[in-house]
Amino acid sequence: MIKKGLSLVLILVLAVALTACNGSKQSSSDGKTTIEFMHSSVEQERLAVINKLVAQFEKEHKDIKIKQVPVEEDSYNTKIVTLANSGKLPAVLEVGQDYAKVMDKDELIDKSAVSKIIDKVGKDNYYEGALKLMKTEDGKSFTGAPISGWVQGIWYNKEMLASKGLKEPKSWDDILAIAKVFTDKGNKKYGIALPTVEGGFSEQAFSQFALSNNANILNSKGKLNIDTPEMKEALTYYQNLAKYTMPGSNDTTEVKDAFMNGTVPMALYSTYILPSVFEEGKASNIGFAIPKQKSKAVFGTVSALTISSGLEDNQKKAAQEFVEFLSKPENMTAWVLMSPGGAQPVNKKVTENPDYQANKVVKAFGNLSNEIAASYNDIQVFGLVDGKNFLKMGDVTSSGAIPKLVNGITVGGKDVKSELKTAEKSLEDVLKK
Repeated sequence: MIKKGLSLVLILVLAVALTACNGSKQSSSDGKTTIEFMHSSVEQERLAVINKLVAQFEKEHKDIKIKQVPVEEDSYNTKIVTLANSGKLPAVLEVGQDYAKVMDKDELIDKSAVSKIIDKVGKDNYYEGALKLMKTEDGKSFTGAPISGWVQGIWYNKEMLASKGLKEPKSWDDILAIAKVFTDKGNKKYGIALPTVEGGFSEQAFSQFALSNNANILNSKGKLNIDTPEMKEALTYYQNLAKYTMPGSNDTTEVKDAFMNGTVPMALYSTYILPSVFEEGKASNIGFAIPKQKSKAVFGTVSALTISSGLEDNQKKAAQEFVEFLSKPENMTAWVLMSPGGAQPVNKKVTENPDYQANKVVKAFGNLSNEIAASYNDIQVFGLVDGKNFLKMGDVTSSGAIPKLVNGITVGGKDVKSELKTAEKSLEDVLKK
């Protein structure tokens, strides 16, 4: 699912309009260097946190002024395109991992500045998966400094499983066995809430099963490699598991509602389910499992701070200092806690921070909060192979071929092999362009 993220389809459509520019044109006045900071936190509570961080930074850096550019998430992509085309891209921007790829492709990121920041923060302090998501295609640099994120896995109701004498699912077989036990279609009860919609949520959910079976869309050379025994096995498993979910095309609303109202004991969803669980006072009754076959695979996203290219020296220096400031453990903690439970730490120093641990939402989930944060080490996503983030994966995702494949074999009940061949042909045409 996509939460506090950017629509990849829109991003890639708009990307063709992006052209490399000379970066931000913020001016200096009164002896101060003024830089712009664009982010998507427009809500009053979130702005209050960011305002406080900016005020503290300016207090410590008398020669720098930060001009915020808060933009609604729905219009964020368009705004960046407009600013890039006019040569007025802000010096510092909040970006998701997918949009960062688009910016990198159009040479809009100062990767050298970003890498210096990450080195200063300390690579070992970040969860490995968080940094992997921000790596460049050549695997040698980064497109942004991670500040927060979210992960996705299987959530389960402890009491419901215990009522049947069942334990936490640790494997594909466990998940399927639990789903079978709880399914009672006559009484509209099902074993798992599984995404089946022809949309991004299904691609994200299915990717965890595929990648845990060593099935990726691209190989280590960036070539299409979808029609493999491992991919067929993952698709067949997902098709079988879908027999025990609610009928129809299930999207985020259907999946979340089914889990929250007790229709299912398990659901595949992001950490943004946790605030609702907390509000209902059920924090002690939820568990988190990672689908495993040949390896563990967690789907996740990262929100990062990046620096635009082409800045004047004083602006570049100011931008680096500001991102380094926001990347301090106490400030990353404040950023994550703008949405406790939903947003997750991408840096171990945040997980260890007393303010993070003392937060009432985080505290309510006990050790589960640490377990979820640590799952960033098991991040795997389609198109990330051997530490290389292939840009062409964006074209694959924007084509919609994978969600169409998943929807076809689940809701449509179509043959796995034939649908896989159709998807392969579609993607071959997409990648030729």
